Amino acid sequence: MATKITLHWLEQSRSQRIFWLLEECKDVNYDVKVYKRGKDMLAPPELKQAHPLGKSPVIEVTSPAAEKPIVIGESGNITEYICDYYAQHLVPKRYHEGKENQVGGETEGWLRHRFFMHYAEGSIMPLRLMSFVFENVRDGPEVPFFVKPITRAIVSKVNAMFLDRNFKTNFDFLESQLATSPDNGEYLCGKDLMASDILMSFPLIACKDKIDTSKYPKLTAYIQRLESNEVYIRSTKKIEELSGAPFKALLGP
Repeated sequence: MATKITLHWLEQSRSQRIFWLLEECKDVNYDVKVYKRGKDMLAPPELKQAHPLGKSPVIEVTSPAAEKPIVIGESGNITEYICDYYAQHLVPKRYHEGKENQVGGETEGWLRHRFFMHYAEGSIMPLRLMSFVFENVRDGPEVPFFVKPITRAIVSKVNAMFLDRNFKTNFDFLESQLATSPDNGEYLCGKDLMASDILMSFPLIACKDKIDTSKYPKLTAYIQRLESNEVYIRSTKKIEELSGAPFKALLGP
């Protein structure tokens, strides 16, 4: 039995990054199981058969070395697992020559990569998700028209006191990271696309409407670079064929 990966893919979700990652891999045998959202735009209960949390992405790995299929959740965890076996070219070199396995011997590219693998879901995504929720509270069709002035006032206050400030802090940080990319690279970790860039693609593409292109030219160009990536485009076209619907991103589970 050959090793095989099954990606449990939920429409309009962050799982598209894992599809992109698998398309970047070498010699990987994988397939995709597509799930549709319900009328409430949440994941269907069938996803809980793949993982108890009922969230996507999830991968299921069958291998001759394993007694039963290995189920792996969480985008960063999945990405690290896949890179260990199939996409080592998407991870920067860890150590400087002659400093292997020494504390402090790591390259800047690798340290950045490790950071952004966690930053993507731990820092920037929660902000975008919170903003998404409040936008729906403000403008959702279920909010009675006579209440909307109140909800809009509350959301405006939250934006001014918390979200806008934190978005600016993160955009400033990312602009500076791109300006100081190793070897004058155009990606966060250097000259080449890495798995951490793929993880960063979803929150940044979802934040495009909040980014002032005149203030953040490098960040704007970086997002455009990700969206125009040949493998990214190919992965979206493939999932459109599999799902039978145009691909678009959503921030829910």
